[in-house]
Amino acid sequence: MNDGERAPWRVAVLGASGLLGRAIAAELAASAGFEVVSTAMSRAGEGLHRLDLTDTPALERFFDTHRPRTVVLAAAERRPDICEHEPARARALNVTAVEAVARAARRHECRVLAISTDYVFDGRDAPYLPDAAPHPLNAYGQSKLDGEEALWSVTRDGCVLRLPLLYGPLEALGESAVTSFIPALQRASAQHPAVIDNWAIRYPTFTLDIAVVIRQILERDAAGRPVDGTHHWSGDEPMTKYAIALNLAERLDLDPSLIVAQSTPTDATPRPFDCHLDSSSLEALGIGKRTPFKQGLDLVLGNWAVVQTG
Repeated sequence: MNDGERAPWRVAVLGASGLLGRAIAAELAASAGFEVVSTAMSRAGEGLHRLDLTDTPALERFFDTHRPRTVVLAAAERRPDICEHEPARARALNVTAVEAVARAARRHECRVLAISTDYVFDGRDAPYLPDAAPHPLNAYGQSKLDGEEALWSVTRDGCVLRLPLLYGPLEALGESAVTSFIPALQRASAQHPAVIDNWAIRYPTFTLDIAVVIRQILERDAAGRPVDGTHHWSGDEPMTKYAIALNLAERLDLDPSLIVAQSTPTDATPRPFDCHLDSSSLEALGIGKRTPFKQGLDLVLGNWAVVQTG
């Protein structure tokens, strides 16, 4: 290494096999400023170290071995219905593991960037600034809020990044709520139309954009200008799942008349009405990237077609 040349900033991406984790790991790996160590659990394999975040001794060994400068905690139980019906499982990953990661990181003088959710809010008073009072409506939102509090109970040397509905390059349609109802759209008929929620407002946010945002945050970390505290990032195009379904139908050449709008909430697990996240704290730092939804959707579905035929 030449004099004055800075060694790459080593980042551990925990949960790098998931929809968001893959995008983050790829974005950081493509930058000369970072050295990436990626972990997964059920999908560990080539390039992904197997790490059970609920196994504290294994977590300590991981930090002892790899000594990251920042850890990005992208692993979580994100399915609201699972969180509602299996609360112990959700809390193990969304709360207890966050605290364990934070403790290991503090011992190794490592920063933590933890991913959280817009579901910490009740959706009645959008847009939400990072310091707005949280009020989760369901077990998922509560578990993520408790995870934030677990992090801050251990360290203030880190960042919580709250995000809304995600979509991005897929390995399975069910990885994102944006694409999970494609099979229902494909099966729809005049006798059995696809009934899609047209009540709750969402802000689909592209994982490749979030990966850029996280890289920009970590670049400031590496330069000694850390982004501490709680921040938000969100797409800026409001739409219901019904509006998303119409976009999918157009892209997939499906009959939009076979999609019926459901104008009252029907989910067994309560969802908030509108949790639009105000992203101005990051924008003020010159951080951010937004891909128009239709452009991002084209990239996702084009990539999915290649995966299916490859």
